[in-house]
Amino acid sequence: MTNANTITGNLDPLFHPAAHYASPDDVLNDNELSVPEKRIILSSWASDMFAVESCPALRDIPGMGHTIRLADILAALRRLDGDDEPPRPGGLPMRLRRPWACGGRF
Repeated sequence: MTNANTITGNLDPLFHPAAHYASPDDVLNDNELSVPEKRIILSSWASDMFAVESCPALRDIPGMGHTIRLADILAALRRLDGDDEPPRPGGLPMRLRRPWACGGRF
């Protein structure tokens, strides 16, 4: 396997991001990338394809030389969307009360 870090000069950052970026913040701070390009890179890093088998919260990206936390990748994706807040635990209930479902009674 070729070490991507040694041949960065000829590689396109979009197709070989690990050769150009050491962290999700590096991707976000690259002003030459568009928002969709940043999303492509970060989403590919978040992919289960790179999950560490014994620790799924980490991603081992070929050519990176170190693991990256999935939480950091997801936080970077949220910042792209203008949402710096982490997701709240839980969510909306799957079933909402509908007056017509109970004959008009709750």
